[in-house]
Amino acid sequence: MAQMDEVRARLRDHSPNLLGRSNVVATGVGYKVTAGKRTKELSVACSVAQKVPLESLAVRDRVPQEIDGVPTDVIQTGVIRALATRTERQRPAPGGVSIGHRDITAGTLGCLVRKNGQVMILSNNHVLANSNDAQVGDPILQPGPIDGGKLPADLIAELQQFVPISFGEPPSDCKFASGMIALFNAGCRAIGSRTRYRIYRIEAADNLVDAAIALPLKAADVSNDILDIGRIAGLGRGELGTPLQKSGRTTGLTRDEITQVAVTVNVSYGAGREARFTDQLMAGAMSQGGDSGSAVLDGDKRLVGLLFAGSDNSTIINRIEHVFSALGLSL
Repeated sequence: MAQMDEVRARLRDHSPNLLGRSNVVATGVGYKVTAGKRTKELSVACSVAQKVPLESLAVRDRVPQEIDGVPTDVIQTGVIRALATRTERQRPAPGGVSIGHRDITAGTLGCLVRKNGQVMILSNNHVLANSNDAQVGDPILQPGPIDGGKLPADLIAELQQFVPISFGEPPSDCKFASGMIALFNAGCRAIGSRTRYRIYRIEAADNLVDAAIALPLKAADVSNDILDIGRIAGLGRGELGTPLQKSGRTTGLTRDEITQVAVTVNVSYGAGREARFTDQLMAGAMSQGGDSGSAVLDGDKRLVGLLFAGSDNSTIINRIEHVFSALGLSL
């Protein structure tokens, strides 16, 4: 059986020739795999873009069974590409990369979904629809603006639909309103009327989701994969203790578990705006700013939620069943 130094020497001598064959993309030293099982025999490993029948290859492109007495092994790896970072432009764009409405900083492309048979990008309202301030048809950039996304080069989609967020109003201390009410009440007293006016604050409705979808301009510009996770296996349901994983623009692949269910939470959106969400899921510290919009999957790669908020030690997640119901979606 060949020893490591011997195999390295054969590889050094023959690697240029092997890499000159049409289907070979890499060479190295590895343990030979036979019948799907790794053996203890060292080999010259030849990675190919795709395994094809031997007879379909020209003789000059075939990998020999051995080189100077050292066995070879042919391994299918696919085409090997330079890996872009999550904040760079990617086409096709997978889940887990930077995306955003033209007027925000950036969030995360969650995953692909379907509405009325069309493929859509799923993320948050505050990522794709600028927290209610956008219009249907607005441009969506990948990467998001803070990561260098610009029009028209990085235009990937147009806003299709969003669930409006209901924001609470702070208590009013408006002196003008108080003065007008006092004036009206003085008038009522002057004419002998018992009618009196009061100031009421309109309470905001509770929210279930922070969600929006965008229509890709080209189907080829987006991917069903989620970075570091792969493809979604189906829909699941988040329960207490469910293991979670997500792929986000800022923190990449992180894992945790559901620590609380039936969560009611007040979420700050900045500029004095706050919204209350009910029936949410809570996990530990698995996100940071820019991860908003990430698809949250369980340990079996089933989609269970849409990440939208968090703190230094917690992450808040919309239940995916609420998201799909509100926007009329399917996988």
